[in-house]
Amino acid sequence: MSILVNKNTRLLVQNITGKEGIFHTKQMVDYGTNVVSGVTPGKGGEWVLDGKIPVFDSVKVAVEATGANTSVVFVPARFAADALFEAADAGIPLIICITEGIPVQDMMRVRNYLDQKGVRLVGPNCPGILTPGEAKVGIIPGDISIPGNVGIVSRSGTLTYEVLYALMMANMGVSTCLGIGGDPINGTNFLDALEMFEADPHTDMVVLIGEIGGTDEEKAAEFIADRMTKSVVGFIAGRTAPPGKRMGHAGAIVEGGSGLAVDKIKALQTAGVKVANHPEEIPLLFKS
Repeated sequence: MSILVNKNTRLLVQNITGKEGIFHTKQMVDYGTNVVSGVTPGKGGEWVLDGKIPVFDSVKVAVEATGANTSVVFVPARFAADALFEAADAGIPLIICITEGIPVQDMMRVRNYLDQKGVRLVGPNCPGILTPGEAKVGIIPGDISIPGNVGIVSRSGTLTYEVLYALMMANMGVSTCLGIGGDPINGTNFLDALEMFEADPHTDMVVLIGEIGGTDEEKAAEFIADRMTKSVVGFIAGRTAPPGKRMGHAGAIVEGGSGLAVDKIKALQTAGVKVANHPEEIPLLFKS
């Protein structure tokens, strides 16, 4: 069992003929993901990966022709908002946006529109989703995790990979790993992911990987205390980050005394969450 993506996912890749798009499409196909089509305006009628995947000029035509139900976006930042609007208008219910550097004002318009349409967005500026043994959508390496019963939700990218690998080394598998991204305006958040993992009968434990900036982790702590019945282990990145400095993600910045790692850790611990000092400690906390 998994959340959001699985072996039944029919994936469409936006900007499939770009350098990033074609590279990661090959990785996704090699993993076993069912990539059914790609979209690059002006390249309709072409095929990629030795004739395996058709390319279309628009998402609407691609969906009509191939029945795609999920889109992954590798479109450059200045065109990404239009790509997200296009996917939503074509009836795609789940969009994963890998693109980083999308202007905040663009994302405010996109988020408002997608909410009205009832479309779920993951990202932007995220590594995507991995359901081990079934599907990978995005850029998470497929060989650092095994199928299992641990759900992962993360604002970070590379830290997510460290946690996946640490769990695999401890012979602990993952149901789904969800990278939600760390931009100030994004789609799916901690609360959404925790609610899905809580409802998933094959997820028994959850890892929450947060970072400095904002109050999302504090809100997640409240949800865990009030609603979660499953064991949660946390990790907060950026404990030594100086105030006013952005660390990695656009949302990872401590301003006006809020967004501090110490406050997030305290909130999680108060909610009964064991918080690791480093990623390799997470499997030990589950077993302790």
